[in-house]
Amino acid sequence: MTYGGLRVLGAGVLAMLCAWAGARIYMNWHARSTTDLSVPAGIASPATPADEAAEARFAALPRIPDQLPQFTLNSLQGQATPISAWAGRPLVINFWATWCAPCRREIPLLNSLAGEWASQDEVAVIGIAVDHRDQVSQFAAQVKISYPLLIGEQDALDVAAKFGLDSPAFPFTVFTDRRGEVVALFVGELHRRQADLIMSVVRNLDKGSLKLVEARRQIAQGLDALAEKS
Repeated sequence: MTYGGLRVLGAGVLAMLCAWAGARIYMNWHARSTTDLSVPAGIASPATPADEAAEARFAALPRIPDQLPQFTLNSLQGQATPISAWAGRPLVINFWATWCAPCRREIPLLNSLAGEWASQDEVAVIGIAVDHRDQVSQFAAQVKISYPLLIGEQDALDVAAKFGLDSPAFPFTVFTDRRGEVVALFVGELHRRQADLIMSVVRNLDKGSLKLVEARRQIAQGLDALAEKS
């Protein structure tokens, strides 16, 4: 990952933790939404940092697992559903909540991408709502969410922690390949250009033309370049 990528990641995670510390919501757990935070966290363990400052920033980052953790949450219909139900497919797993403004703004894009990707490589978009089931059900019907939803409260936060985010900011999106490797974790509101960039690398990884470490490096560099243009 580039030094610039480390700087973006370190600053983003620091902002996320500081804001989370003061946030309180209507449940007995803490979380927050984020508007401009975009943190592609794709490295499970640090390479050789360029200097001590970079090493300190890297140490503060969440440790992203190489492999998709196994977990089970209830579906919108109340049925216990393991994430392994989508085994063998690239996954885009979006963590969100009805009270989160950037999460709500993402939904039209995710609906669109779910339709497009379903016919391309059988990519599955899955929403994980960290929220009350009745509120999610009402909201999903209102905005016509077309992709599968899993729902949880503390159990969904426990799933977020499996991805290295003990103090999650919402929304965040996990991208995996067909083998269940965690290729990228994007914190913040996802936009078309970031989604297209990440998925193009995931497809190359699935074709065998890339290794996981190189795929993560390309994503980090690509997101850095997009950020500089914005």
